[in-house]
Amino acid sequence: MVTLQASPIAPTQAQLQATRQRIDAYIQTLASHPDRREGALPYYLFHPADTPINGTVLIFHGFSARPHQMWRLADYLFRNGFNVYQATLAGHAYRIPDQYWPQVDLKPEILIPLREKVSADPVLQPLLASMAAASETSAVSPSPTQMLGLMARLRQLEPRLLDIIAAIEQENSPEFDRYYVSSHLNYLSDAQTRLSELEAMPGPIYTAGLSVGGAVALALGAKNPQRVTKVVAFAPLLEVYGETRERYVNLAGPLDIREFGWDDLQFPLGCFTAANQFGAFVRKPDNVAALRPTPTLMVLTENEDAADPRINQSFAQSLTRASLFKRYDNHYLYTFPSAARVPHPMVDPLEQSQGMSNAYWKPMYQETLRFLTQTEFRASSLEQMGDVADLPTVPPI
Repeated sequence: MVTLQASPIAPTQAQLQATRQRIDAYIQTLASHPDRREGALPYYLFHPADTPINGTVLIFHGFSARPHQMWRLADYLFRNGFNVYQATLAGHAYRIPDQYWPQVDLKPEILIPLREKVSADPVLQPLLASMAAASETSAVSPSPTQMLGLMARLRQLEPRLLDIIAAIEQENSPEFDRYYVSSHLNYLSDAQTRLSELEAMPGPIYTAGLSVGGAVALALGAKNPQRVTKVVAFAPLLEVYGETRERYVNLAGPLDIREFGWDDLQFPLGCFTAANQFGAFVRKPDNVAALRPTPTLMVLTENEDAADPRINQSFAQSLTRASLFKRYDNHYLYTFPSAARVPHPMVDPLEQSQGMSNAYWKPMYQETLRFLTQTEFRASSLEQMGDVADLPTVPPI
């Protein structure tokens, strides 16, 4: 399938003003909210009226982060002919994750008795108390052995736990609503509203995102094929990495065990459970089918600690193959090898994770630009650290 490139479009003053008014009204509601989170407001970069542009890129940051996480990429795309809208993930503009972020909880009639059993259990209390004490000063997550022990003990306390586990682990199970209440689809509904704020902006709309933001970018492409022209997803969180970790997230999440995100912001593990559930939603067959005609670029890394690369690779392959006799050749996938030492948060070169940062960020930005402007991608470019010769250079740090 060949995708024809759109001719540059020049938004008028009236179109820009209408777009700014809608986004500014949203930003003002966040800025005036008593629970606003410092530094988490969305922002936009628009060229002057009547300036030809390649389109508008709607960007979403990663779980628990802020729009600033993607500013270098946004700046590079803006410098090279795009308007940019850096959105905030659903609820992440507020500083109280328990109240505002998407999350998954057991239904009260199950959750309350289970919490009472947990609080009275002499085996679990020392572990939970030590985790709570450690989390007061630093980020903490139980070891895989502790996760297994915690899950085994919970199964003893709640006889229905195997059925409850099955309802959340069997993706999109009809039994899910029997045991859980969840707001994971807020990631999509909020993003749909952000997309609608660009209604007056002419020309193509592209979505891009990192981690959960990458899953959101893919979901918008699937649900809005007439409006979203291309999608870029960096390490999208379509399933939590590691079977033990995923089961721990799904099972212990509704018990209000807490972890640290960016900015040392504590959140209930149930928020991460919601991110995992949203990833399962994105991978539903109807969403895959809807996304196939839309060009996508997915960039992954083998050095994962959040998004399962095998699931992402399988998802990318499913976009390419509609059937035995029909293929779509407008989807691109690249996985940084472990030797490149590129971590999950790969978009900003100064962002550290697991003692690693992305030294290949410049060619990654450039190949993102190539994909957005030409619907092409050269994997060989990402095997070098320097600028790609035939594309605009990336400003140094």
